[in-house]
Amino acid sequence: MISEVAIKNLLYDPVNTIGILIFFLLLINLPISLIALFNKKSSSYVKFITITINIFIALQLTLRWIVSGHFPISNLYESLYFLVWGISLGQLLVEKEFQTPIIPAIAIPIELLTVAFACFVLPEDLRLSSNLVPALRSSWLIMHVSVVMLSYAALIIGSLLSASVLFIDNRQPLQIRSSSTGIGGFKISNTLTINSIMEPIKFSHSEELDTLSYRSILVGFVLLTLGLITGAIWANEAWGTWWSWDPKETWAFISWLFYAAYLHMRISKGWQGRRPALLATTGFFVILICYLGVNFLGIGLHSYGWIFGILNLV
Repeated sequence: MISEVAIKNLLYDPVNTIGILIFFLLLINLPISLIALFNKKSSSYVKFITITINIFIALQLTLRWIVSGHFPISNLYESLYFLVWGISLGQLLVEKEFQTPIIPAIAIPIELLTVAFACFVLPEDLRLSSNLVPALRSSWLIMHVSVVMLSYAALIIGSLLSASVLFIDNRQPLQIRSSSTGIGGFKISNTLTINSIMEPIKFSHSEELDTLSYRSILVGFVLLTLGLITGAIWANEAWGTWWSWDPKETWAFISWLFYAAYLHMRISKGWQGRRPALLATTGFFVILICYLGVNFLGIGLHSYGWIFGILNLV
């Protein structure tokens, strides 16, 4: 009986059905990731479920694209799932660089909360596909919105990794001993001998996470820069102005300035330790305000309604 209802729902409403399935997969994955964190050992089950979730989200968005006839990132429901897809993909890429149970343990709760918000908080009419408003009927939709959403995902991952740095090995000094891209030299003390320099360098958990956070934020910053540029071009095409100081545009620019300051402090000023980690952690809330807050608190060119009646551009 239950299987018949599930099949019926899948046939008549595949997008929402897959969305709920993704929620339950995340609900299963969360305790497994926390157990792996407690045991201090990466779990292959967590990785497998995360890959499955990523594939299901791609399938869900593809089905929405087929049903709606336009790129599935034009309202809040679609953009939330696209964001989770980006975060889960980033989680897998970061885990490929550094195997640690900390990464899924900090990423999966955010993914679960995001999907839960999309499934159970948004009203039904916002979860349905709708015709695009005139401003969205442009080839810039795919370029601008997808790039900005991927930048959010990368910046969120970087900020969460920085948050973990604040709590891991917090009694040990945190030094930057490699470049942001993982190549080049590292700081050498005058007291080191030639033999000690030739020995392999073993980085602590904090240093590994710090470096990965740095890379994620750098990638997110570049994507956000591209998003602002393409958004300005699209705004000129749609509204006849390159910049209108719309609340979303303003907060996107604030987010850009915030992470530009972070990168400047690390690259030019040589900030080390937990000061840049604390700054990057604060960036998570800046992105949260930019993505959701301004749409819930005010009306602008990027909002089409109030609170739970909003159709968002990112």
